[in-house]
Amino acid sequence: MFKTYRRSAARLAAAGIATGLLAAGAIAGAGAAVAAPTDGSPSATGATAKLDGLESDKADQAVVNPGTRDSYKVGAGLFKMTVDGGGTIETYCIDFHHHTADNATYNEVAWDKSTLAGNPNAGKIAWILNNSYPKVDVASLTNTLKAADVKLKDGLTPGLAAAGTQVAIWHLSDPDVKVEAKNRDAKALAEYLDSHAQTLDEPKSSVTLDPPAVSGKSGDRIGPITVHSTSDAVDVKLGDGVPAGVKIVDKDGKAITGTVKNGTELYFDVPAGTADGTANVTVSATTEISIGRAFSSVDVSSQSQILAGSQSTTVTAAATLSWAKKGPIPALSAEVVCAKNGVDVTAANQGDEDFTFELGGKSYTIAPGKSQTVTVPVQEDQKYKIDITLPNGQVKTFEGVLDCKTATTPSTPTPSATPTPTGNAPSPATSGSTTGGTDLAETGSSSATPMIAGIAVALVVLGGAAAFFFRRKKNTTA
Repeated sequence: MFKTYRRSAARLAAAGIATGLLAAGAIAGAGAAVAAPTDGSPSATGATAKLDGLESDKADQAVVNPGTRDSYKVGAGLFKMTVDGGGTIETYCIDFHHHTADNATYNEVAWDKSTLAGNPNAGKIAWILNNSYPKVDVASLTNTLKAADVKLKDGLTPGLAAAGTQVAIWHLSDPDVKVEAKNRDAKALAEYLDSHAQTLDEPKSSVTLDPPAVSGKSGDRIGPITVHSTSDAVDVKLGDGVPAGVKIVDKDGKAITGTVKNGTELYFDVPAGTADGTANVTVSATTEISIGRAFSSVDVSSQSQILAGSQSTTVTAAATLSWAKKGPIPALSAEVVCAKNGVDVTAANQGDEDFTFELGGKSYTIAPGKSQTVTVPVQEDQKYKIDITLPNGQVKTFEGVLDCKTATTPSTPTPSATPTPTGNAPSPATSGSTTGGTDLAETGSSSATPMIAGIAVALVVLGGAAAFFFRRKKNTTA
């Protein structure tokens, strides 16, 4: 039996990347979220999966603070996740200080958008994943240890192999934690893996659309959006309800239908005179997600994971295009940037008139064909709320939690964040604290340790998504 841990407070996961489009000064919502989605929509940045929990037959125990009065036991081993589109994956924890939330939704993200951001040992973790269980079966792993003159007492089982591998990963992902496998043979495996680990490159995304949104004038060729995938057979299509004549083309205007390859650039022809609007473009690929890809929770606070084993599955990604006949045609986006400890809010204007918006009490004007980025500092492990007031009186709100570290250094909370625009003076914005709760499953951390920093999320939300939404400003009368 594994130890049952106290339920911990939960918070909204970071809206790592939130993107929406406006056309001709009016909202042209994308209609569907394209990232790790609480509403079931596909992400623009990789696979989406739901956490099923720790696999009891592929786990054992580890001891934290061994040999001290403060020692305690935790479960250590493989987690199972169900991928949207079918199939399952297995993962290890790379975020000891957090609990796992039951049925949390995760999105596949780059290392710099997870708790591996800035971790010099990330490549060594990838080596361990590619040279230990379950990528390497127990029999082969045992032979490797014998060849290295590692003495085993009773021999490895799947549970012990998983526990030893998890502990070795924790030594690199959470070096502040003193943890060792309870079983002698699992401990020997962890020591072998840590002492032999080499640095590997970050694996490629299963499927990604970059950027997650584009905009332009009807009558012009809009784009490109580049398809990145580990598969060279990627299906591409426009969503339902697209106006007649709108089509996907290459840079020369030749229609693209059916299957495209990794690296293909997608452009969009929107006939002149087409009513202002938006459309979704969706790509899907049948592929195995690369071992070593990071997964971050997007709907609740839950510890970051890293891929250890994958079945072939259908991975879907989506992006949005928006067009208008004239006027400002801006695209607003917000992206968590762990290196800056904050959120970059970017406005790009593809129209023929200036686009003006307000952020933190300061007005910004973006000329046609230009863009500007404003960095809003956010305190680690704290909920933030960033309001952008649009010319039509509507307010676009970005909310989330900055979660880029596995552990935080105590600091004095700041009552507000200060956005720093590129080339402009700083101005105030808002930030806040989190509330709420959730049932949390046993894993890594226990009630004996604080629940601190967690996951940096690359969450893309277009239009009416849960983490990125519009609300209409109330009118006042004299």
